Amino acid sequence: MTLDEITNEMKEKVGDHSPLSAVITFDFGDDGVIRIDGKSSPTVVDNEDSEADCRVKVTLEDFKQIASGDLNPQMAFMSGKIKVEGDMSLAMQLNSLL
Repeated sequence: MTLDEITNEMKEKVGDHSPLSAVITFDFGDDGVIRIDGKSSPTVVDNEDSEADCRVKVTLEDFKQIASGDLNPQMAFMSGKIKVEGDMSLAMQLNSLL
């Protein structure tokens, strides 16, 4: 699954009104980013790398495993596969988006 495919799938899941009124960025390093801007109406989901309230750093491969249910997000965080910068409480609410 490519970054564009994941971005489009995320757009469908989030819809026009994100349950989180914040800017969240999934940072895949050299593979790019997915930004969810829940402060905008309608919600914007794109690949812009800008300031975020919460930045989740994870490899694209680990993100795919989390999204498919093959990797537990809490275990991934505890083992260092996920790093969070910014508002940790937002990161804890991300299960509703995945």
